[in-house]
Amino acid sequence: MAGRGTVLTGMGRQGVTDATAPLFLGAGIYRRSSYGAFHPLRVPRVSTVMDLSRALGWLPADRFRTSPCAKPAALQIWHDPDYIAALQLAEATQQVDDATRARFGLGTAANPVFAEMYRRPATGAGGSLLAAELLAGGGVVFHPAGGTHHGLKGRASGFCYLNDPVLAIMALRRKGVGRIAYVDIDAHHGDGVEIAFADDPQTLVMSVHEERRWPFTGALADAGRGNVFNLPVPRGFNDTEMQAVLEGLILPRLAQFRPEALVLQCGADAVEEDPLSRLSLSNNAHWGVVAALRGVAPRYLVLGGGGYNPWSVGRLWTGVWAVLAGHDIPERLPGAGENVLRGLDWPGHSRGRNPPAHWFTTLRDVPRPGPVRDEVRARLAALAERGAP
Repeated sequence: MAGRGTVLTGMGRQGVTDATAPLFLGAGIYRRSSYGAFHPLRVPRVSTVMDLSRALGWLPADRFRTSPCAKPAALQIWHDPDYIAALQLAEATQQVDDATRARFGLGTAANPVFAEMYRRPATGAGGSLLAAELLAGGGVVFHPAGGTHHGLKGRASGFCYLNDPVLAIMALRRKGVGRIAYVDIDAHHGDGVEIAFADDPQTLVMSVHEERRWPFTGALADAGRGNVFNLPVPRGFNDTEMQAVLEGLILPRLAQFRPEALVLQCGADAVEEDPLSRLSLSNNAHWGVVAALRGVAPRYLVLGGGGYNPWSVGRLWTGVWAVLAGHDIPERLPGAGENVLRGLDWPGHSRGRNPPAHWFTTLRDVPRPGPVRDEVRARLAALAERGAP
């Protein structure tokens, strides 16, 4: 178990700078690592955001921090030691036996054996632990490699070997931060985070996710001690409906809770172009949430999450950084930015064979407004009837 003083056991420290200037966390491991040729995470994501942000002149060296690879002692503030040891052994040997697969969920189709299967998620976890250090005195941090919200204490789940949002919240708590809010707008329910904090009165957990979508949890009625709010939404969920959710659920609950820190999981798989959901948001909806939550708490950590179309996730998360860092999104990308997007590939997917031109030339999607459907209004009303946290 890591000591009470620092969660960055064996990882070193990086300096805290002006809390008013957002910081971007990334690492080179995402450029060379893949879950495998047939896995949804075969596509580049974090490297695209780094490259595109730099091509646009939005990521000077003083705003960037390298995510460290977390050591086992740091991960054990939540994860089981036996599981961490099994994950390290699987990476070292590049195999798992049947007993390990059954017990820990390693070596499955969703969580396969691959070359960096400990180091890659441990770097994501290290980034979230570092973010807690950087945010101790306040500020804004963007960590697009974070957001692995399905990981369990002793088991890999849903492409997530570790649960970096849980680690970030626990690390913030160890830094003396009391009330912490977690908001999740990924297309999939943040089940691992809810499991960790459902009965914690000091943590508010809100998840907006597609109904009847894996992991098939996060029902409207699910709750802990009044601090868990799940909003399953129907297929075709549009920008107008997301704005209604922001105004009718997210912002009012945050105002009541008065968090000292806010963690936003900004998964990019809820946009219309993503292959693993059936929602219809544009990236404008995500950027609107990011902007609206900016001033809610003195400490703001924005994580990535899902996102399996390399163009839509790269454009969306680069726009998140623009919102946080105060950059205007151009109507058309300059040549250097366009070259980054033209260099992407989506092997094995039909939409990767002939991408539309705007995936190369723009960041901003055409907005996707629509009616606020009765089922969305009814579910918001049901959550509004619950007592204040």
